[in-house]
Amino acid sequence: MAYDDVFKVIGSFGRYQKILYLLQTLPVVFTAIQACLSVFILFAPDHRCNDTSSILDHAHRQQSNQSLPMDIHIHSSIGEGLRYTKCEVMYHYSNSTPGRSAPSNVTVYSSECRRWVFDTSEFDNTFVTQENLVCRKKLHRTHATMAFMAGFTVGSLGIGIISDRFGRKPAFLISAALHIVSNTVLTWIVDFWVFSMLRFFSGVSVGGLIGTTYVMDLELVGPSMRMLAGTVYMLFWGLGVLLLALMAYLIRDWRWLNLVLALPTIFFLSYYWFVPESTRWLVVRGKTAKAAKILRGIAIKNNRHCPERILTEDHNEACSKKEVSLSAVCSSQIFLFRSFVICLNWLVVACVFSGLSLNVSNLGGDVYLNFFLTSIAEIIGFLLCMPLLDRVGRKPVYIVSLLSGGIALVLTIFPILYGQPGLHWVTVLLSLVGKVGSSAAFATIFLYSAEFFPTIIRNSALGVANFSARVGGMLAPYIVDLGLVVGGDSGRVLPMSVFGISAVVASLLSLILPETLNRRLPETIEDTVGFDRDRKMNFELDVSVSEPLQGLSSDDRGIT
Repeated sequence: MAYDDVFKVIGSFGRYQKILYLLQTLPVVFTAIQACLSVFILFAPDHRCNDTSSILDHAHRQQSNQSLPMDIHIHSSIGEGLRYTKCEVMYHYSNSTPGRSAPSNVTVYSSECRRWVFDTSEFDNTFVTQENLVCRKKLHRTHATMAFMAGFTVGSLGIGIISDRFGRKPAFLISAALHIVSNTVLTWIVDFWVFSMLRFFSGVSVGGLIGTTYVMDLELVGPSMRMLAGTVYMLFWGLGVLLLALMAYLIRDWRWLNLVLALPTIFFLSYYWFVPESTRWLVVRGKTAKAAKILRGIAIKNNRHCPERILTEDHNEACSKKEVSLSAVCSSQIFLFRSFVICLNWLVVACVFSGLSLNVSNLGGDVYLNFFLTSIAEIIGFLLCMPLLDRVGRKPVYIVSLLSGGIALVLTIFPILYGQPGLHWVTVLLSLVGKVGSSAAFATIFLYSAEFFPTIIRNSALGVANFSARVGGMLAPYIVDLGLVVGGDSGRVLPMSVFGISAVVASLLSLILPETLNRRLPETIEDTVGFDRDRKMNFELDVSVSEPLQGLSSDDRGIT
């Protein structure tokens, strides 16, 4: 595209662009924190019933009811003869006959808990312990997590539309403001439904920030740096989950933890003055004069020589846009089937990636250590794929990553069901292998999808793929909490098995997809279908030089 020639003048990734890239990517740290915060603020520690008032009330009712035994004896008034479980307190009373030393019968009575005692060895206070979200309300935690994921979906789509229509910067500022308000106010909430509503809006802000900052980063750098910019972007996510692990370990009260992690995001409102609008979006919208002013400023701050005229109205990218009808998209069964496979893989990868982070509390052992190791595995997955994508190819890296991760998750069946308690570390290790694989696959599918879909529908197709990922994110908390329904070791195995089998099936389906390494970016659907016939095509960026640059020498363009 003609616009990409401006990077020959301003630089593909100069000093000022690096500063902007850091500023624009920093919010990803806090989006990762909010995406995984449920692990800690909705953690359900070990608990047992502590409801003695219901027993006394019941005893009083029994004594006042003439049709029932009159002589009710609870050993030692309350303590002896009681058995507390997680959700019930059970006791027995006896009906004694005069002249007999032993009771004639014993009746067992159980009462549903209204108060609980929670283990505070790991957390001083969570929203679960504050609002007693256990037993009958145990699925409330899952609903709250799903509310966040639903907001994530709405934010990805809704704020994405705002970004395309009104600009990247307004969309970012709206997301940042919503992020600050929803997460800060959450600190003082005591009602579950208000809590869930605020988590929904937090999800909206996270979806908006992730989508907007990713696009802003890719539009900031030259074509040769986009793969690196997109991959490093994922590392900021890994940094966020590591920061959450540290802060959660240091701050054991959910209110203070939430507040400490929410307040720093106020800094992002200052981007109104520090971060410019995306020049590519301005050019697409025909605002070339404003775009040229920003580009000249970037060139000057990068110490690059910049001509007086860097853009012209004649090279507005919006004028070169092509439309494609739905019938044209549906005309190729091969393209439709491959697109379906890609969207299914987005759903599975996002589900496994999110689910393994949420599942750390089900692994047993120390939840902080489990989450920290999972965060390290996430970063390892991102780093492993970086040197391999250009050497081995997108498709092999993706399939091997997801397949190996899925197999590892399925294998957790054996140490959980058949292993000794001392083999707990094997379960954790296999879970970490699954996390490494899903992380590498998640980073790869971003790049692969952008290279697979043709230019004429690339944005729309990526929007559908991203929606599929958000559906996977909404399913993840329910899969994680299958253990609450099943219980026991089988309940611990079930989430890992579902994640593992899904990953294996999705990776095997990906075998039908073509390789995109060293291929021209497809412009039409026919180009995408022709990937298989065009195996030796080398990637070359076809550009047309815009008029203001044609008369410049190499020195004027800043080319070294």
